[in-house]
Amino acid sequence: MAEPKKRITSSRSGKRKSQIILKTKSLTICPTCKEPNIPHRVCASCGYYKGEDILKLSQKAKAKEERRKAREDEEKAEVK
Repeated sequence: MAEPKKRITSSRSGKRKSQIILKTKSLTICPTCKEPNIPHRVCASCGYYKGEDILKLSQKAKAKEERRKAREDEEKAEVK
Protein backbone atom coordinates (compact mmCIF):
# COMPACT_ATOMS: atom_id res chain seq x y z
CA MET A 1 0.00 0.00 0.00
CA ALA A 2 1.06 3.55 -0.56
CA GLU A 3 2.59 5.32 2.38
CA PRO A 4 3.16 9.06 2.79
CA LYS A 5 6.81 10.02 2.35
CA LYS A 6 6.85 12.32 5.38
CA ARG A 7 4.67 12.83 8.43
CA ILE A 8 2.44 15.89 8.14
CA THR A 9 3.19 18.08 11.12
CA SER A 10 0.46 19.28 13.41
CA SER A 11 1.12 22.89 12.41
CA ARG A 12 0.69 22.07 8.72
CA SER A 13 -2.57 20.18 9.29
CA GLY A 14 -3.67 22.96 11.65
CA LYS A 15 -3.13 25.53 8.91
CA ARG A 16 -5.32 23.49 6.59
CA LYS A 17 -8.05 22.94 9.18
CA SER A 18 -8.09 26.62 10.17
CA GLN A 19 -10.08 27.38 7.02
CA ILE A 20 -12.89 25.08 8.12
CA ILE A 21 -14.60 27.41 10.57
CA LEU A 22 -18.14 27.82 11.80
CA LYS A 23 -19.67 30.98 10.46
CA THR A 24 -22.37 32.89 12.30
CA LYS A 25 -25.76 32.74 10.66
CA SER A 26 -27.01 36.01 9.29
CA LEU A 27 -30.48 37.02 10.40
CA THR A 28 -33.05 39.22 8.74
CA ILE A 29 -36.11 40.91 10.20
CA CYS A 30 -39.50 39.48 9.26
CA PRO A 31 -41.55 42.26 7.62
CA THR A 32 -44.85 41.07 9.16
CA CYS A 33 -43.96 40.32 12.78
CA LYS A 34 -40.56 42.09 13.09
CA GLU A 35 -38.89 38.97 14.58
CA PRO A 36 -35.35 37.87 13.60
CA ASN A 37 -35.46 35.17 10.94
CA ILE A 38 -33.02 33.09 8.87
CA PRO A 39 -33.02 34.33 5.24
CA HIS A 40 -35.01 32.34 2.66
CA ARG A 41 -36.95 30.46 5.35
CA VAL A 42 -40.54 30.61 6.55
CA CYS A 43 -40.83 32.75 9.68
CA ALA A 44 -41.28 30.44 12.67
CA SER A 45 -43.31 32.95 14.67
CA CYS A 46 -45.87 34.10 12.09
CA GLY A 47 -45.58 31.56 9.23
CA TYR A 48 -45.13 34.14 6.44
CA TYR A 49 -42.68 33.91 3.53
CA LYS A 50 -42.44 36.63 0.87
CA GLY A 51 -45.73 38.15 2.03
CA GLU A 52 -47.72 34.90 1.82
CA ASP A 53 -49.12 33.01 4.79
CA ILE A 54 -47.50 29.66 4.10
CA LEU A 55 -48.13 27.87 7.39
CA LYS A 56 -51.57 29.44 8.00
CA LEU A 57 -50.88 29.56 11.73
CA SER A 58 -53.84 31.83 12.48
CA GLN A 59 -56.28 29.40 10.85
CA LYS A 60 -54.70 26.46 12.65
CA ALA A 61 -54.93 28.27 15.99
CA LYS A 62 -58.64 28.97 15.43
CA ALA A 63 -59.31 25.35 14.49
CA LYS A 64 -57.41 24.13 17.54
CA GLU A 65 -59.43 26.42 19.80
CA GLU A 66 -62.69 25.16 18.27
CA ARG A 67 -61.65 21.52 18.81
CA ARG A 68 -60.74 22.30 22.42
CA LYS A 69 -64.12 23.92 23.05
CA ALA A 70 -65.94 20.99 21.42
CA ARG A 71 -64.02 18.56 23.64
CA GLU A 72 -64.90 20.56 26.75
CA ASP A 73 -68.58 20.60 25.75
CA GLU A 74 -68.52 16.82 25.27
CA GLU A 75 -66.93 16.33 28.69
CA LYS A 76 -69.57 18.56 30.30
CA ALA A 77 -72.32 16.59 28.56
CA GLU A 78 -70.88 13.27 29.83
CA VAL A 79 -70.75 14.57 33.40
CA LYS A 80 -74.42 15.55 33.39
